[in-house]
Amino acid sequence: MDADTDGSGGPDESGRRRKVHGMLKLYYGLDEEGKISEKSQSLDPCDINGPHFDPELYLNKLRRECSLAELMDQETCMVKQIRSLDSDMQTLVYENYNKFISATDTIRKMKNDFKKMEDEMDCLSANMAAITDFSANISGTLQDQHAQITKLSAVHTLLRKLQFLFELPARLNKCLELKAYAQAVSFHRRARCVLQQYSHLPSFKGIQDDCHAIMDMLAQELRQRFRDGGTSAKDLSECVELLLQLDEPAEELCDKFLSHARSRLEADLQGLEAEIRPYPTAVKDASARRSSAGSPTDSSPKTSSLPSPTPNTDILEFIDRGCNEFVSSLCLVIASYQELFINHAQTGELASKNIPQMANRKLHVFVDDLAAQYFSLVERRIQEEKGVSDNSLLVRALDRFHRRLQAVSKLLPNSTVPNQGTEIVIRAATERVKQYLAALQSFYMDSLTDVRQALAAPRLSVAGGTGSGGGPHLGGGATSRDAPNSLPELLSILSASILNQIKSVLASVHLFTAKDITFSNKPYFKGEFCSQGVRESLVVNFIKFVCQSSRQFCESAGDKGGSTPPALLLLLSRLCLDFETSTISYILTLTDEQFLVQHHSPVTPVTILCTEAREAAQKLLNHYVKVQGLNISQMLRKSVETRDWVNTIEPRNVRAVMKRVVEDATSIDVQVGLLYEEGVRKAHSSDSSKRTFSVYSSSRQQVRYAASYTPSAPMDTNLLSNIHKLFSERIDIFSSVEFNKVSVMTGIIKISLKTFLECVRLRTFGRYGLQQIQVDCHYLQMYLWRFVSDENLVHFLLDEIVGSCAHRCLDPSPMEQSVIEVICERG
Repeated sequence: MDADTDGSGGPDESGRRRKVHGMLKLYYGLDEEGKISEKSQSLDPCDINGPHFDPELYLNKLRRECSLAELMDQETCMVKQIRSLDSDMQTLVYENYNKFISATDTIRKMKNDFKKMEDEMDCLSANMAAITDFSANISGTLQDQHAQITKLSAVHTLLRKLQFLFELPARLNKCLELKAYAQAVSFHRRARCVLQQYSHLPSFKGIQDDCHAIMDMLAQELRQRFRDGGTSAKDLSECVELLLQLDEPAEELCDKFLSHARSRLEADLQGLEAEIRPYPTAVKDASARRSSAGSPTDSSPKTSSLPSPTPNTDILEFIDRGCNEFVSSLCLVIASYQELFINHAQTGELASKNIPQMANRKLHVFVDDLAAQYFSLVERRIQEEKGVSDNSLLVRALDRFHRRLQAVSKLLPNSTVPNQGTEIVIRAATERVKQYLAALQSFYMDSLTDVRQALAAPRLSVAGGTGSGGGPHLGGGATSRDAPNSLPELLSILSASILNQIKSVLASVHLFTAKDITFSNKPYFKGEFCSQGVRESLVVNFIKFVCQSSRQFCESAGDKGGSTPPALLLLLSRLCLDFETSTISYILTLTDEQFLVQHHSPVTPVTILCTEAREAAQKLLNHYVKVQGLNISQMLRKSVETRDWVNTIEPRNVRAVMKRVVEDATSIDVQVGLLYEEGVRKAHSSDSSKRTFSVYSSSRQQVRYAASYTPSAPMDTNLLSNIHKLFSERIDIFSSVEFNKVSVMTGIIKISLKTFLECVRLRTFGRYGLQQIQVDCHYLQMYLWRFVSDENLVHFLLDEIVGSCAHRCLDPSPMEQSVIEVICERG
């Protein structure tokens, strides 16, 4: 509690003191610096803080202007201020009293200290005077011998130089024996100018000749060591530096230095090339055999159908070796070369010979040439990475490759080597995206193969319906317990596997843009790689591939649709429709969020892909309707063409082919209902299954089979039939269907009954043939009306079939309706 009180009172106490000091300064007319303020002072006699204050006038003014309560308040306030000022004044006096005492003590101490300092200064002054006297005496004594001493000193220096010159050949030989080449060159450089200047003297000429001979031997030894190249980099650099000091041609030394370095670096490149071997023929043959043996039966994700070559080391070890050996050696060569021929030559007598420019030009050519060879090996090794199961190894290798090349950019700021390395990384990433696209495409086709195998397996009853004719195989055999047994399960597994595979691929490709990867901050990987490389080249192209490959199933030759199972067409149509409704938007949104795609460049809109997927779904569904309709039509055509309708017997039951048609229609209805919604039907009449068919169209009000039947009767009947068709609604047999079960079944039944009608028009019927057609059509009408959207369409086509049969009948005697119903109910 006390601590809080003291702590909080500190700022208040200091603030109060400042206020008191301010009031005192105001009273005495001082400014902030303690000087007398030059501002004009107030002359108001009623200003209680002014120098001209008059108490009587102030009191009279208060009595006139203030009420009693205000006077009492004013008195109370003034009493408080007087007490506060008295207290503050007392505090100031105490504080100043302590300061005055402290100042007095300080002044007393200063007097004592200054007295001692004055004594020391007097002693120092006396000593300086004595030293001055001694110096003057010494100068006077030695003044006569000073010139002689200076002359002797100069002679001594000259003699030492001469001694050095005369001993120089011996010194140089001693240095050669000790292999102290740098010391020998230093001695020679010190004496070279003097010997050259006095070479006209015989003695100096002899010394110069001896020195030249010795230095020639030294230069020869240095050249030999330089050519041998068996020394370390430090010794080699020292050798080159000494040769330059001996006036060797700089350009020749540059070429020799780079040639020696090239031999070492090319040895490193040969070691790297030895780790890259061509694709073995045995592997190619094995891959060909595996690809021709067929796709695998399991539905697990497959990322690559071809094995990658198996070199001695993986890509990361290869890049590590290249960086640790070649790139490190190249950086060391660059640094040594620059220190010898560029940085060192910037100063001294070599700078005037333009050696740095020449050396820099040669260095760039040298580095570009060797880097091109190294990049070629790296690209060859990267091309061997065909398998896309693990992308992290390649990304780490490329990151290390790119990171180590930055050392070259620091040593050679204007070099194109780092940019070329970045281009290799970009090409590798682009090629990786293409490999992932190929893997996705291969996975999709393998998945379709698995679906076809599941559809071709021995069938089991599914959802209460059994397949027949061209129906799908929805179940698995007894040996495939884990196989999906219905189209919805196949569709769910196929959609989920495709989506999971895309997510897995996106996660692998995302490693190229990870924050800890050095090249991910490049503009390409921040923009174009994400938008064009991943979104367009990978995701969008795969979506288009799914749509295009699905549409290709509709382009098979033959009326029966080739070997494509109709159930596969139905499943693919639903897959493409699901792509249009949700999958495409989800995939592209996931890609944009994961890669932070910024649409600076043109990209494919989602609406275009959805439209393409819907068109593919529509085409597949239309083709499914056509194939199933043609399958039923084929049965009806054979049943009409292979029967003698003129000499047939009296009908006693419904033909088996009609029962087969109803069974197939029921199976197809169940199959379509597994993937598509019901759809909208028109209201059915209460007697849809009991509608009767007349021999002629319902609009013809003639007496049937009159005794006065003449050839003109059919002509009138044809005329009336044609007039009726003009006012009837036109039926488009091969129109596009909607994405629901009713529309699909309507299209299939239209194709089947239209084929039945055209086959009937090409045959001639007898009496019992007509009656058999009546029985068959009534049986079809009893069951087919419930599959279509409008029962009148079935009634109209069946009317047309019976009417056309009557026109082609030699003895048009119809069967009684009651008999027909009995036969159909019994059948």
